[in-house]
Amino acid sequence: MTETETIETIKVMIADDHPPMRMGLISLINSQKGMSVIAEASDGEEAVEVYEDTKPDVVLMDLRMPGMGGADAILQIRKQYPDARIIVLSTFDWDEDIHRALQSGAASYLLKDMPIEDIAETVRNVFRGEASLPDSVAQRLKERSKRDQLTERERDVLEALTKGRSNKEIASRLSISEETVKSHLKTLFSKLHVRDRTEAAIEAIRHGIIHLD
Repeated sequence: MTETETIETIKVMIADDHPPMRMGLISLINSQKGMSVIAEASDGEEAVEVYEDTKPDVVLMDLRMPGMGGADAILQIRKQYPDARIIVLSTFDWDEDIHRALQSGAASYLLKDMPIEDIAETVRNVFRGEASLPDSVAQRLKERSKRDQLTERERDVLEALTKGRSNKEIASRLSISEETVKSHLKTLFSKLHVRDRTEAAIEAIRHGIIHLD
């Protein structure tokens, strides 16, 4: 390399609500050649504000954070900056989370227990405009594609079901009739390929369709 040549440094922002995880990621990313963490955020709302202030090259975004979550933050950022390059870095490999993240505009979806070398390589790929998914994540997304999309109302009914609500309670909560609740449940069971309420609740949690916080 000549004296006039320079190495382009990838400016990275990290959004994660757990300070020890955030500090660890900052240290690991800064240890990578050609990368530097220039900003951090502890929730989705702060991530949107900090992105606007710093304009990083690549964002590593946690998905589940208090207040505004990662998927909504990605939507907000890309609404104003369509070229924003954002990678979701999550603890969970639930297929619905992966689907939701990519639908919101994430360029990739990584797991926090992946080797730092793999995370760094994905950061470089996304910086170059090359979106890629790890094989395990791509397989989970493929499984998600076999399941029919739930409507918002069906998701509302499913969430109430996972909390143990009766049909009468669901109907009252959603201001619909019990017959309508039964109709939604019938459709839900068909879409989730289950036989009853218990199996529906298990599938909803297992795939990350509903989160029990």
